[in-house]
Amino acid sequence: MDSAEAGSGRLLAISDLHVAYQENRDIVSGLRPTAPGDWLILAGDVAERVEDIAWALGVLAERFERVIWTPGNHELWTPREDTLQLRGVERYEHLVKLCRELGVTTPEDPYPVWNGTGGPVRIAPLFLLYDYTFRPEGKDTERAAMEYAYETGVVCNDEFMLHPDPHPDRATWCRERVALTERRLAQCDPAVPLLLVNHYPLVREPTRILRYPEFALWCGTEATADWHKRFNVRAMVYGHLHIPRTTWYDGVRFDEVSLGYPREWRRRQAGPAQPRDVLRAGEPA
Repeated sequence: MDSAEAGSGRLLAISDLHVAYQENRDIVSGLRPTAPGDWLILAGDVAERVEDIAWALGVLAERFERVIWTPGNHELWTPREDTLQLRGVERYEHLVKLCRELGVTTPEDPYPVWNGTGGPVRIAPLFLLYDYTFRPEGKDTERAAMEYAYETGVVCNDEFMLHPDPHPDRATWCRERVALTERRLAQCDPAVPLLLVNHYPLVREPTRILRYPEFALWCGTEATADWHKRFNVRAMVYGHLHIPRTTWYDGVRFDEVSLGYPREWRRRQAGPAQPRDVLRAGEPA
């Protein structure tokens, strides 16, 4: 399940590269390690089309000592214009195979141990999806929550493009992934802290600031709400919300590391997000 590695530079993370946008593609073209030995975590939503995913992963794998990827919802879409028309589990397995050909670590591979600056930590890339349990206030069932989302017009494109095949629905696929991942985490040596990486936050709190709170339905699962307390978690890295920031829950740091769409990062005074040092060189553990 696990592998020990050296890692002599910094442990960096970014997500939501969305390289179908030329401005974001240009940013990825310019990404470089800060020093020899840097590792790069990609917390999902590299792109939608397989050729764009392969391009970005290939470029970054050539530059960084190690790249670690977990899928976002966009990689799992099956767009009509994509040359790869696989759906659901078959699409995910194809992307895992592509990553392995490029030397990129996936959620299906042994969890590597970072022993560089800020280490040691065991990096666990997770693929968990969501199960519609992040519901609006007063909507106590999935059906009521979904009806409300459709009434308000806030519906994620996953409903039309992210297929759960061969599972009957996305919630079932999520429950399977949660159970599988929970078993793997329980088998990890508790003496080595974990750095959990997922496209979605493991707790609901970060979604409270969404402009459209109905969108939280597609942002995670209540099944992981206590993982940062149950396991020896040093930090949690995620994306998806396109709101880069750091928050703390029960003494554990959560970093949202997304680049986001050009229309979003153009409005930020600091400009487009850069890969973040998620172990904060010099910061106490």
